[in-house]
Amino acid sequence: MSYEPPTPPASLPTETVNTLNESTPERLRDVARYAEDLAEHKEREERLEKGSDEDKTQERPDDLPDDVPSKATITIKEINNNRYYYWQWREGDKIRSQYKGPVSPDE
Repeated sequence: MSYEPPTPPASLPTETVNTLNESTPERLRDVARYAEDLAEHKEREERLEKGSDEDKTQERPDDLPDDVPSKATITIKEINNNRYYYWQWREGDKIRSQYKGPVSPDE
């Protein structure tokens, strides 16, 4: 690890860089976790929105529960260092999720 402070990305606003530079290590780790979760959420919303725009008729997967729509996609969520599959789909402005099962260790 270098003794020099990291160089912020040029795309970050100066105000954001200044706020981060003034933050404690604990706060920075909280921000990093939140930023990763938020990025994952936004990417998932984009995928779901793109999927609903395409309006393709797809076969219903065999393992899809009856209360999950066929337009649902599978997402992996990490909770307490464990990875799990979830069915996710959009209902209006909300994103719905339903637990599918754990990700096997060899995946």
